[in-house]
Amino acid sequence: MNDILLLNPVLKEKIWGGSKLKEHFGYEISSDQTGECWGISGHGNGTNTVVNGQFKGKSVRQLWENHRELFDNEEGDEFPLLVKIIDAQDDLSVQVHPDDQYAKEHEGYAFGKTECWYILDSEPGAELVLGHSANSREELKQQVNEKKWDELFRRVSVKAGDFVYVPSGTVHAIGSGVLLLEIQQSSDITYRFYDYDRPGQDGKMRELHIDDSIACSMVPHEDAKLDRPLWKEEGLVVEQLIKEDYFTVHKWTLEKNLGSLKRSNTSYQLVSVIDGAGQIQTEESVHLVKKGDHFIIPSGVNHYELTGDLVLVVSETTKN
Repeated sequence: MNDILLLNPVLKEKIWGGSKLKEHFGYEISSDQTGECWGISGHGNGTNTVVNGQFKGKSVRQLWENHRELFDNEEGDEFPLLVKIIDAQDDLSVQVHPDDQYAKEHEGYAFGKTECWYILDSEPGAELVLGHSANSREELKQQVNEKKWDELFRRVSVKAGDFVYVPSGTVHAIGSGVLLLEIQQSSDITYRFYDYDRPGQDGKMRELHIDDSIACSMVPHEDAKLDRPLWKEEGLVVEQLIKEDYFTVHKWTLEKNLGSLKRSNTSYQLVSVIDGAGQIQTEESVHLVKKGDHFIIPSGVNHYELTGDLVLVVSETTKN
């Protein structure tokens, strides 16, 4: 396999979703409450299908199960990462995700959920919930029982270009007016602390998971210390957004006047086009790509060439 895998997006309606996935990326949404685009996923709750080449019509999940050579013969029962775009027209629930051990013991699933967010756009005054004020688990439990939400949840302002690391155990929520790209472990396990006492799409209150939330929370909360090294290669500005146990994420910005950029691929890469347009040429084909496209560069593609005015977020599993 010497070509990239272009993917169909998987769109999901959410009570907090909006219409920015259509406005910013041109996705064909089914309603103005479309909250998520799963751009690169092999998860059982939504896996993308390939739109080109010999694997056209096959899902990422099928390729992971049957063509592991595309993924550097990486081990594991589940495709390890999930890349999505989230449009929060309204506040998401305040929640926490388990680590791998808790997920295996309590949910029977291989992965917990550590994630990170690159802020694509935000409305004036947009905020996130990131962390809490409790100094002990007993204090956390007491504040939850007394519903002292304003005192408990820590809010931070965000703007386009910010990057946020959300390791498992972090109490968090995406606030209204935020559009972001999320890279995460391939898990859909969410424990809700608080959901603003609002009904779900079926008119009923959504389930809360207070005991699990308290058990999984990092206490006391500690902010992640992030270093975002920036360097320039020929025709390319590279910013390492994060390198941690589960994923390594870079932002690539091609210089506007660049004729072309030749790259070597050491493993498979998950690529999201977050701005601009251009093309990627492999040994087999030339593909036009634009803002909102997602694709996988399999490990069999050793060399490729990028052309155009492109801003890409490139994610990989972190190799030991």
